[in-house]
Amino acid sequence: MKKRKSVTKSSARIRRIDENEVENAPQKPLPKRPGKGAASLREVGGVAAKKSAKAKVPQPVGDRRQTPLPEAHPKPPQDDPRAAKRLAKIMAGPTYKSAADNDPDFLRHPLTRAVRLQLDYYKPEVLMREHRIEGTIVVFGSTRTPEPKAAKRQLHQALAAWAAHPGSMKLKLEVERSERIVEKSRYYDTARKFGNIVSKAAANKAGPRVVVITGGGPGIMEAANRGAFDAKAPSVGLNITLPHEQYPNSYITPELCFQFHYFAIRKLHFLLRARAMVAFPGGYGTLDELFETLTLMQTRKIKPMPIILVGESFWKKVVDFDFLVEEGVIDPEDTNLFWYAETAEEIWNGILEWYHKKGEPLIGRDPLAAEPIQA
Repeated sequence: MKKRKSVTKSSARIRRIDENEVENAPQKPLPKRPGKGAASLREVGGVAAKKSAKAKVPQPVGDRRQTPLPEAHPKPPQDDPRAAKRLAKIMAGPTYKSAADNDPDFLRHPLTRAVRLQLDYYKPEVLMREHRIEGTIVVFGSTRTPEPKAAKRQLHQALAAWAAHPGSMKLKLEVERSERIVEKSRYYDTARKFGNIVSKAAANKAGPRVVVITGGGPGIMEAANRGAFDAKAPSVGLNITLPHEQYPNSYITPELCFQFHYFAIRKLHFLLRARAMVAFPGGYGTLDELFETLTLMQTRKIKPMPIILVGESFWKKVVDFDFLVEEGVIDPEDTNLFWYAETAEEIWNGILEWYHKKGEPLIGRDPLAAEPIQA
């Protein structure tokens, strides 16, 4: 069994940067975009569609990705100089070791799969009970949505590359993608603020806790954990082992940062204590968790709870729920399983109002004991 490279060696590769140097570093102006010689992203797609009447079958993707996923790299030191130290502590902690992955070879035998499933379930369950975590607010969203300053830095790099090769359509499209990421980076701040609001308003040191729980990765998930970190409150991260190396975000409470072997058990723990789900703009992973939860609520396999889709314009473009109703594939009442919001205050106040209308406590007490937040 191969030994994992030590966290110390991984951390040593991360260049330490003085915090004052980061904050006072001069901002380079963005290079000007080249002229309007190339077609836009939509125009390119339209031309391609006209050239071929039938769908093109893409070349099968390889076993290894060409572009590393965001979680394949730790948070850059220029964004947070202290992140490397916290990350080293998290990854060296006992809770981050996967019970199913780091036990003796016998556990890998096909006949011990049931044991591995139990270990994957029991380890987080035991520790969350020990930390008195009774309820969670689940936050999902894209790992590709960085904080605004990082998004602007990526755009700066994309513009510089395109300026050096103005005839490159690939670089032009990368600039357009980067511009959209900058626009969506505001959701990082929204998720961070929401995590902070939840952590402050729902804290109950004497009894059971309501905490933020995420998938433990970068982007929106990092932002929600970071909001709790700012409030000096605990938050949970449920990571998953993948074929490539990855890093959890450094804002998760070390004792509550878990790594799962099985997606199914990870999904179970997302919903086992869930009191609300907040979905920010995201991709396959976000859509997977959202629609699985909507299906479980639609069929009443789990009790209904608030589901908030953040960014109405994004979600209405991604999924036309009214069309699904018109086509008769879902019922009108199924659109009452969720609602839209834009700000952290709207999300939190909506959750409180939902439980007030339901006549149930958010967690072990009057839901309005936590005061609504003024925008």
